[in-house]
Amino acid sequence: MIYKVLYQTSELDNPRREFTNSLYMDAASSIEVRQAVEKNTDYEIEFIQELDEKHLEYEKKSPEFKLTEF
Repeated sequence: MIYKVLYQTSELDNPRREFTNSLYMDAASSIEVRQAVEKNTDYEIEFIQELDEKHLEYEKKSPEFKLTEF
């Protein structure tokens, strides 16, 4: 399953769209995604979204779409 992780690079920033970044991961569960992100980065996770086929096809059209591997 592909997951979209919305995060901020600083815990001091207010959670606003201007400060939010995203990454995409292939994992068995959102728990696995959270553990990998927390272990390998200092990101402040805002939200983890499981992408169904329709949303995944939409996200793949973005030039920023790239699966992250840790």
